Amino acid sequence: MQSAPPPTSPSAAAANTALWLLALANFAVGMGAFVVIGILTPLAADLGIAKAQAGSLLTVYAVVYALSSPLLVAVTGRVDRSTALVGGLATFSAGALTAAVSGSLQAVLAARCVMALGAGIVTPVAASVGVALVGAEARGRALAVVFGGLTLAQALGVPLGAWLGYAYGWRTAFGVLVVLGVLSIVACVTRLPRGIKVPVATLASLAGVLTSLRQSVAVSFTALFIGALYVVYTFLAPLLESRYQLGRDGVTVMLAIFGAGAVVGNSVGGLLTDRMGPRQTLFMLCTAQLVLLPALTMVTMPMAVFAAVVALWSICSWSFMVPQQTRLALLAPERVPVLFALNAAAIYVGGSMGSALGGVTLQASGFELLGPVGAGLALLAFGSLLWRRTG
Repeated sequence: MQSAPPPTSPSAAAANTALWLLALANFAVGMGAFVVIGILTPLAADLGIAKAQAGSLLTVYAVVYALSSPLLVAVTGRVDRSTALVGGLATFSAGALTAAVSGSLQAVLAARCVMALGAGIVTPVAASVGVALVGAEARGRALAVVFGGLTLAQALGVPLGAWLGYAYGWRTAFGVLVVLGVLSIVACVTRLPRGIKVPVATLASLAGVLTSLRQSVAVSFTALFIGALYVVYTFLAPLLESRYQLGRDGVTVMLAIFGAGAVVGNSVGGLLTDRMGPRQTLFMLCTAQLVLLPALTMVTMPMAVFAAVVALWSICSWSFMVPQQTRLALLAPERVPVLFALNAAAIYVGGSMGSALGGVTLQASGFELLGPVGAGLALLAFGSLLWRRTG
């Protein structure tokens, strides 16, 4: 019986196609994670709950993702990466379909948990495959393309979900997620190379990262930085409705401005990383958050000025991904799959922490203090960059 031939490296054209397929998968799960932000108001009205309570749909998703993603990546480490990716997308799509037909907050929360389990495989696997497809000299570009799907989800997915949610009901937004998930599955099955060699993620490598204080602190930066962002971002639509009396179209436009800033930020992050290095880039981005977050909620500005500040805030927020991923890859190359899984989980830890903290702040003190509370988390993120201890 003849053994199967070893997998061959994909050509440059095939690798480039694969990177864009991975970006599509990230777009689907990215929209799935963040779409709740744009449909908080119609969802809360339909289910008869408070807006702050509706924010729990983001919090629960984030918690499940954060707890399950590193474990799932480690347990499935020896499964072919394309198979793991398709399995994650199928689970995500099933959860989105369940959410679309759910009739209570509890049912939607359960469906969001299923979506998070699938997404917890998709994003870190896509990152590790993207790095494996190219040489070291193209790693930054590969990560920018793959994670461009997440930022494009901010630019197109969240505003599209908001418009659909206000116009046709929040269930329509989840229906779109099902379609995107199925399209991603078909694309990965038909076009993604099999047998891609990546460092094998194991429970031992996961334990190695968690017991390394230096690596754990490095990953914690993501949770703190994203947490700062989500204290305000989770409740941006209600803020716009309350302060500027915006409705469906106005909220959609403002979310689109934020999303466009995210796309620009993804590219800017790569450029700054190449020019300044990852650590210095992250220092600069944290400093920007310390100024912009309080300004957004404490200063009443004309609408045009507020829109410009939102765009700048988004650019400075979503420029962090490439320098942070590059920093982690340089820190422990042999643990890249697990580090990427933990970093992706940290995004949702931060989202959970930020949205929960924002909900408490909103109920206790109103919109004005959201920015200062977010800035407090940004200051902690800044402090984590100063950690130099080895081990």
